[in-house]
Amino acid sequence: MNELAGAVWRKSSRSTDQGQCVELAQNLPHVSGVRDSKAPEQAALAFSKKRFADFLVAVKTGELDG
Repeated sequence: MNELAGAVWRKSSRSTDQGQCVELAQNLPHVSGVRDSKAPEQAALAFSKKRFADFLVAVKTGELDG
């Protein structure tokens, strides 16, 4: 079963037209999707809503800064 069937993909309004962005699909009930805007035909990643929310918190708080 394709977890991302019916996904509506979007990218940030702040992204440029150079195609180096990620696209998100957050319209699905149980998963959030992430894919490369340069290669939308390639495989996308699917995360549970909880795991994706945890990831966003980690990014925003600098937890993943190297």
